[in-house]
Amino acid sequence: MSKYQDVYPSDPLIKSTSFDEKLATDLLTLEYFEAEASKMPKKAFDQHYILINLNPVPHRVENFREDEHLDFTFNENELFITPAGIKSGWRWHSKSKVIVITLEPQKFNDFAINEVGVLLTDKQLSNIKQFKDEDLTNAARNILEALESKKLGFEVMFESLARVFLIKLIQKYGDQGIHEYNTQGGLSSQQYKNVLDFIKGKYGQSITLEDLSSEASISPNHFSKLFKSTIGSSPMQFVMSYRIEQAKKLISNSELSLVEIAQKCGFSDQAHLSRSFKSKFGKSPKSFR
Repeated sequence: MSKYQDVYPSDPLIKSTSFDEKLATDLLTLEYFEAEASKMPKKAFDQHYILINLNPVPHRVENFREDEHLDFTFNENELFITPAGIKSGWRWHSKSKVIVITLEPQKFNDFAINEVGVLLTDKQLSNIKQFKDEDLTNAARNILEALESKKLGFEVMFESLARVFLIKLIQKYGDQGIHEYNTQGGLSSQQYKNVLDFIKGKYGQSITLEDLSSEASISPNHFSKLFKSTIGSSPMQFVMSYRIEQAKKLISNSELSLVEIAQKCGFSDQAHLSRSFKSKFGKSPKSFR
């Protein structure tokens, strides 16, 4: 089977696979397309696809899905899920502005089992047409924003936001065989974005758990549990990882001394930077440089 990208009538303006860093492509890939009124043939694909419409102007779209013909008005922030193996074709009557998120079924299944504790059925995702979900839309927009900015640390932001997107997707639309994941509520995509933006802006300064939890407007203990369930590490571990990644970039691409880099990235001193760096990369900052 071909891929969605092979039959789309234009190349993506932004795509996560175009950057040197691996990012989180083991989790998902994101592409942003704009194409004048056109159509796509009816095909089945090996991957899952989630479409998020960013065009603020409502426009006519047709979807040919298995034996159905849907003729509808596509509104901003509406989504479509097309699971792998579903035959789907499209015709849109105005310029498209759409995010396409691609999921490889095996990697998606591994993530559900290992990271979320959910065993999905062979279907994996619900076959849902034209719906709104603020959490998923915000998460997708935030991932796109991280890719567009290419600011220092955008790779870490991408991976973290991709995890948020997948958690939300599995919780709400995963076709689950055995429900092993006990959700006690959760942070919204916007709450995660607020926390990550705070870290991005303040990583060179002192950051406490209370600082982070206040960005999500919940208690520190509850915040810590929810953060770890989605990102995969504790909030303070994530802060340290983010600092190390920023230090790595400065070591590679600047002439700052290690003392200056340690200070700039929020480490207590050069020795703290060296210990943390070696623990993660297996060599000292000096050797790496």
